[in-house]
Amino acid sequence: MMKNLKTILGVGVVALASCFIIAADHIDAPAVQGGTSDITDFYAFQGEDTNNLVFVANVQGLISPANTESATFDENVLIEFNIDNTGDNIEDLIIQAIPRDGKMYFFGPVTPSQTGLNSVIETNATANGVVAISKYGDAPVIGTNAGMSFFAGPRDDPFFMDFAQYSAIIGGTATGFNNPGTDTFAGSNVMSIVVEVPKAMIGGSGTINTWVESKTK
Repeated sequence: MMKNLKTILGVGVVALASCFIIAADHIDAPAVQGGTSDITDFYAFQGEDTNNLVFVANVQGLISPANTESATFDENVLIEFNIDNTGDNIEDLIIQAIPRDGKMYFFGPVTPSQTGLNSVIETNATANGVVAISKYGDAPVIGTNAGMSFFAGPRDDPFFMDFAQYSAIIGGTATGFNNPGTDTFAGSNVMSIVVEVPKAMIGGSGTINTWVESKTK
């Protein structure tokens, strides 16, 4: 079934990272704003098992609790984690995630057939994984394969941002943020894709650049 997927076209690059990053872009990109390919956050960090790295892509921000149960991943949208381990800002490895029939399929880490905005599903990747998409309110479903772990499903939006205070600072009516401030995203949810990967599968000298893209047919 997966081999019948067509070429995917890139839509947006969200963030770059080295070692540890939190990057947010809630409803900021006009071409995908509010759509199913809109990436809100990208996180990359060392796992609780320090031999592993964790990559997280959140999409479809500002989902209300009332609408979360019916929220779904778009089967026409591929999420692609890009990893540059040679320092040239070109992806050497990718991890792809795409939903089908209530499951999220993962491919990689694998050397991409082509770099840049165009992609094909790398169905021949040696470390494939599949996990049932978790349902809102249920215990999370975690898939494992080849030393990797996988999750896909709704989560509370973890990004903290006080937009009202930010606007006041930009407008010149405040000089800084309050502590702790007001969490603009409190009570809203995202659709989250998480993959934990052994560092040995990433390679490189210990420093990587990484970014995530959403790509549509």
